[in-house]
Amino acid sequence: MDFLKKHYEKVLLGVVLVGLAVGAAMLPWMISSERAAEAEKKKRYEPEVKPLDPLNLSNVVELIQRVATPIKLDFSTTNRLFNPVPWQKLPDGRLKKVVLANETGIGTAVVTQITPLYTTFTLGSVRMEESGGRYMIIVEHEAAAKPADRRKKTAGASLNERNLREDFVIRQVKGPPDNPSELMLELTDTGERVSLSRDKPFRRVDGHMADLKYPPENKTWSNLRVGAGGPGTASIVIGNEAYIVVAINKNEVVLSARSNNKKTSISFNPGL
Repeated sequence: MDFLKKHYEKVLLGVVLVGLAVGAAMLPWMISSERAAEAEKKKRYEPEVKPLDPLNLSNVVELIQRVATPIKLDFSTTNRLFNPVPWQKLPDGRLKKVVLANETGIGTAVVTQITPLYTTFTLGSVRMEESGGRYMIIVEHEAAAKPADRRKKTAGASLNERNLREDFVIRQVKGPPDNPSELMLELTDTGERVSLSRDKPFRRVDGHMADLKYPPENKTWSNLRVGAGGPGTASIVIGNEAYIVVAINKNEVVLSARSNNKKTSISFNPGL
């Protein structure tokens, strides 16, 4: 009893510590049990919610597609109330009833040929002078607007000298100066450097000319260039409408009606 009287505080503290240790050890089990109980209550009383069925938007999609595709009404080729059928006079004097719009007019014109037009540089003769070699370059501009400018011309220049008339500079001479195997030219209009010799000229496409045919009246036009049909050139009349050639490339010819400047592109199909 004396021991308890003397050390009762320590005994009491030890009992408290043991109780706290037991409580701390049981705390995870108590938390787990409480969570399991809460989950069971939630499962028991929370109503089950089913997901909604996917929306059926097929009708809406079909309506959108119908709106995106406009209805096309033909009031020109099939309607005759406001568009009476025209008659065309053939070269032999006979009259032909044009039932379809594509039987006459610019839509029936055909491009039968498109030919590229080149600018060509060729090494001609060489003349030796005290300052060095002077090289004569033969230049031909097939795409020039004036016929006189399409003839071959000879332009001379020395190394690093610019020829102002033909816009080129000789930048390098390969081989003997009096008999070079190759010249390197700088074309000042494009900045391009090109190689040429006597047997290997340099050429580039600078334009095109075309042959055109109009089957309904059996008309043909050959070697048409840009500007053909305009003032000072032979007329191009297709379906009682006069046209001017405003553009030619390797794939098409573009004509402009003189009456209203409406442009029409005619594609070139070599296989047809």
